Amino acid sequence: MMDPKDRGRDRTLWSVVAVVAILCAALSFVAPSAYAQDSKAETQRYFSIFQSAFNFILDNYVDVVDPRVLYEGAMQGMFDSLGDPYSVFLTDAMMNDLSDTTTGKFGGIGLYISKPLPDPKRPDRRLFVEIVSPIEDTPGWRAGIMPGDQITHIDGEPTEPLSMDDVLKRLRGEPGSTVTITILRGTALVFDEKITRAMIEVPTVKYAMLPNKTGYLRIIEFTPQTLPRVKDALEWLEAQEYASLVVDLRNNPGGLLQSVIQVADLFLERGIIVSTKSRNRYENAVYQAKPDIVVPAAMRVVVLINKGSASASEILAGALKDQKRAYTIGENSYGKGSVQQVLPLGDTGFKLTMSRYYTPSDANIDKVGIAPDLEVKEPVLTPEEEASLSSLIERDVFAAFAASNPNASPAQIDQYVKGLRSAGSPVSERVLKKLIRNQLEKTSIGPVFDLEYDLQLNAAIETLAEPDFSGMVSRALSVKDVQTAAETAALTASGK
Repeated sequence: MMDPKDRGRDRTLWSVVAVVAILCAALSFVAPSAYAQDSKAETQRYFSIFQSAFNFILDNYVDVVDPRVLYEGAMQGMFDSLGDPYSVFLTDAMMNDLSDTTTGKFGGIGLYISKPLPDPKRPDRRLFVEIVSPIEDTPGWRAGIMPGDQITHIDGEPTEPLSMDDVLKRLRGEPGSTVTITILRGTALVFDEKITRAMIEVPTVKYAMLPNKTGYLRIIEFTPQTLPRVKDALEWLEAQEYASLVVDLRNNPGGLLQSVIQVADLFLERGIIVSTKSRNRYENAVYQAKPDIVVPAAMRVVVLINKGSASASEILAGALKDQKRAYTIGENSYGKGSVQQVLPLGDTGFKLTMSRYYTPSDANIDKVGIAPDLEVKEPVLTPEEEASLSSLIERDVFAAFAASNPNASPAQIDQYVKGLRSAGSPVSERVLKKLIRNQLEKTSIGPVFDLEYDLQLNAAIETLAEPDFSGMVSRALSVKDVQTAAETAALTASGK
């Protein structure tokens, strides 16, 4: 026999179930099914369902809910569902951070970062924070952080569960305060870096003269100030009577589309610089060069790229490569071939991918990158070298030497490195010397260029001196031809 109280509770329970069932039915059939074939009606149906759920949660959730929390959570989920790391909802804090970055000043350590989204096809992928590139002359750059490094912890807290908003809050802060980040480099090299935050002022251009009357132009980022700074640099180089030019786009994370188009105009007298294509016809555009070049058409030009060269820097590299205006050297670039727009929503907003860009040969490099005409890569550390280097860093070997010898001479560095090697370290003298020099320069502004350790820059100087440089440029494959060749090779390898 069932107790009358139990029967009462049971009836109450079934009443609740019935109400929930009726609600679910109402939510499921807000719009008539007859409109299911019509896309606009289908869109309205989902919007009505969302609105009903939103209101029901506000009215019936066991605790009082801030509607802003629901709004931000729903927006976050909507953009996450696109599976596009560049299309994101921006909280008010993120909008402020974006504004700080655009204006070029903020307190932090100076790293451009990204965070991968979960991928069902790669369930084992660790969702650490990835370094796109360090910003020159900032604490992160002086600490030797490199493109491709991953931040696994911030002040001991794992980064995998953190949102980009959370990561930015932890990395940015008052100048003079410190933050400790744990870096994973390669597959096994893990070490901590304690970095003092500073006021980050994003630079745009550096320049100097290299040997053999070669000009050096380092474009760090494309901002509204890049064009006038590049013009100033080219005027200075002209006064030095430069005869050839190295354009260094390594670790350049990109920037404004209009800025890179203006800079490309300085090199090209005709032809396409870049085109954008989208479902929205208003986003489709072809940007042509204007006949007002500043760099002489006959001047030899080499462009340096690496895996930290992204977005706008890839547009410039792709334009000069496809238009046979320059020879590219270095490593495959990052591969960001999409264009985003930032739209405000009250004090929040969102960044949405609106189009993809295409190089003059009609190649989109999204998730592929640009392959250089001449590949020059830093030697990859062996597992034994990684383990040895990790041990040296953990024991603060380089920091201790720099602290004891702040004005170390080349002879002192040589002797110390030989001691490390004789003690059993398999790491090359070149790598050890470079790490010591980086440590010595942590508190100072580094050189504009580095002929002692920069393999790619040295390759550029040697290439510019080649008698057949013009022939090398004309024979180099376009970005599209390289992609086609790679696809053909992949099909051949698979037996298709």
